[in-house]
Amino acid sequence: MPKDTFYFSHDYNSRNDEKIKKLIRKHGMQGYGIFWAIVEELYNNANALHLDYDGIAFDLRTESEIIKSVLHDFDLFVFNGDNFGSLSVQNRINNRQDKSQKARDSAYSRWNKNKIDANAVQTQSDSNAIKERKGKEIKGKESKESKPSIDEFLSFCKDDMIKNGMNFSLYEYSLKSKFSSWVENNWKDGNNKPIKSWKSKIRNTIPFLKPISLTNSNSYQDKVNQAVKAFKPIQQYDNDL
Repeated sequence: MPKDTFYFSHDYNSRNDEKIKKLIRKHGMQGYGIFWAIVEELYNNANALHLDYDGIAFDLRTESEIIKSVLHDFDLFVFNGDNFGSLSVQNRINNRQDKSQKARDSAYSRWNKNKIDANAVQTQSDSNAIKERKGKEIKGKESKESKPSIDEFLSFCKDDMIKNGMNFSLYEYSLKSKFSSWVENNWKDGNNKPIKSWKSKIRNTIPFLKPISLTNSNSYQDKVNQAVKAFKPIQQYDNDL
């Protein structure tokens, strides 16, 4: 059966209708078959056929007089000028159209709801993406080491140097001088580049620092001068990380 084949409701007890009984009594099952054949044509033509008895008789391979009788003698059809139709057919067409309209309205409602839901999901997805992006930005900002205090700076250097077998006390004043130079330069290195990771920066700088022995120094100023002399030559080794 083709996909575009339509159907109409056919009451299983239609033969019990008095009008149909009269039709069968006069014309037998031939008349009954002609009736349903005409009904099928009405459905195919929007419930309106031209009163062409000879044409209908030719199509149904019967006689014109039988067609006239089926159409006029049993009150099964209604007439409008040169056309005729069926009230029961029209009622069924109207019911079918109502159901089709309701189905279309229902489908449109579902489609509209799905569209709204899809937009809501997209909005939520966009919101989640924004939150995720902001989270990454915040995380990225948090990953940047904050500027330490002098005690934190020296404590880190001391622990790192001990792990590497170095004598922290020999480098303490050089480290303090390095820290002071970064602070005075708005937390920038000797090349005037921002210090993003001070731990990595100082860890890479320590190998270039000169140890300073304080055992023979007689004054604080001597210690400072010694630290300054040790510090100045190594500024060239500052690198941004």
